[in-house]
Amino acid sequence: MPLSLYDLMAMDSAALHRVMQAGHSLAPAELAGRQYLGVDLSLPGWARKLLWHTFRKTFVLDWPGTAGGRSLSDGDVRGWNVRMEQHGVDGPRSPMRDGRGKAITFGHYRVRNAQGMRFPNWSGTHFLDYGTAGNPVHDLARLGRTPLVAVNEGSQDLLLGWEVFRVGPAFLPLPLYWALRYEGPVDEVISPPG
Repeated sequence: MPLSLYDLMAMDSAALHRVMQAGHSLAPAELAGRQYLGVDLSLPGWARKLLWHTFRKTFVLDWPGTAGGRSLSDGDVRGWNVRMEQHGVDGPRSPMRDGRGKAITFGHYRVRNAQGMRFPNWSGTHFLDYGTAGNPVHDLARLGRTPLVAVNEGSQDLLLGWEVFRVGPAFLPLPLYWALRYEGPVDEVISPPG
């Protein structure tokens, strides 16, 4: 029986890591053009009130140059996080906006193949690389190399991510997990920082 977002929300970190280990491969080209409701699964209640419980993650195909390519081998799947007004998992989806009306974004990333990477206690196929997506030098997100899996076989409608930082040659796994539930097509494309 397929797992749901609510199943993941009821799990502790050990159970979530078992889902990560059993997770299914991603098809990055199929992620492109999609946005997801992100749900933190690990922060304590006080931290969620201070920071957030829900957010948005997006994925787009980024073509190089002005002419661009027309195959995934010519492009990169990249994305960014969007700060959301906090209305709960089932509430309305409203991005927070700055004084100019632009969505507040953070933590840009690129989807990378994990082949040759030695993540601690995980051997999946793809991860989000925050170190090559133009995040500012002072932004700790640059350290992120977050494994990402499809929770249910044959579907990319529910994904699970795990926070891992890369510090020099070492990986620092954190007990922080988040789920992504498919929301629909990307409604606003944001340029990479820098």
